[in-house]
Amino acid sequence: MIKAVKTTLEGVIKIIPDSFEDFRGCYVEIYNKDLYKARGVEADFIQDDISVSSKHVLRGIHGDNETWKLVSCLLGRFYLVVVNCDEQSAGFGQWESFVLSETNRHQILIPPGFGNAHVVLSDQAIFHYKQSTYYNPSGQFTYKWDDPRLNIWWPVKNPLLSQRDETGKLV
Repeated sequence: MIKAVKTTLEGVIKIIPDSFEDFRGCYVEIYNKDLYKARGVEADFIQDDISVSSKHVLRGIHGDNETWKLVSCLLGRFYLVVVNCDEQSAGFGQWESFVLSETNRHQILIPPGFGNAHVVLSDQAIFHYKQSTYYNPSGQFTYKWDDPRLNIWWPVKNPLLSQRDETGKLV
C-alpha cells in the first residue's frame, strides 16, 4: 500500500511506494493508476523520461504551466528542490527540498506552475519522471538555480551546469 504525505507546498505530495525485499533483492511498484488516484493523484500521465547525471550535476529550475510530474530516483541519490513559480500565487517563490534515492524510493508529485531542480549527490543518478503532457520546450520556463531572492540552500557550492541553467531568469 502506498503512502501519500502532503508537503508545505500547495499541491505537492510526497509518495512512499510499498516495496518487497528478500534475499534476492527488492521489488517496487513505482506507479499504479488506481492506487495513486485513491491517494489524490488525479494526473493522467502520458510520457516517461529519465536523465542520467554524474555527481554535482545540477539540472533546473525547470517547469511549465500545464504539466504534472511524478519524480523519482531509480539509481543513486539526489537533492530535489520544488519551487512555486506561479507568479499569481501568494506562495510564489516558496520552495521545499527532498532527498530522493534508490533506497528510500520516495516520489514527489509536482503540479503545473511549479519548477523543479536536482543536484546529484552520488557518483551517478537516474532521475525518472512521468509527465501529464508531452514535452514542449517552447512552453518551458527556467529560473536561475542560485537566485538570491529564492534563497535556496544547495548541498553543493559549485555545481556542474548546462548553459540553460547558468543563464536562467531571476525571479
